[in-house]
Amino acid sequence: MTSFSPQSKSSAVSNRSLQLALAAARTAAENRGQDPVVLDLRNMTSFFDFFVIASGASRRQLHAMSDEIDRVLEKEMGDQRLGIEGYQDSRWILLDYGNVVIHLFEDDLRRFYDLENLWAEAPRVDLSEVLADI
Repeated sequence: MTSFSPQSKSSAVSNRSLQLALAAARTAAENRGQDPVVLDLRNMTSFFDFFVIASGASRRQLHAMSDEIDRVLEKEMGDQRLGIEGYQDSRWILLDYGNVVIHLFEDDLRRFYDLENLWAEAPRVDLSEVLADI
């Protein structure tokens, strides 16, 4: 049996995961998502490569972000979502794209769960270029 480590992922898969994460963060921001963050978890876990985290001010806004992220990642980038959680409740929507997991929160719930602090050792991806013209 071969053991699996985060370093054994091919660079093509890792680069594709980064592209998806950046597209999700940009799409969230374009849909008035607040404080988008991409955490690089490739050296911390073998389950996924990146977390994308953003906040929304209302159920309608979280739905809009979620729907548009799905459209961009599926229709424009040819990826397929593996699962979705919380869409009906809409206080925390989780979109599972395998190597990329997207968390869309209402502000208070984002502060409560504080994923950025929970994964504080994960490097943050610089989004300045991705978000420059938004």
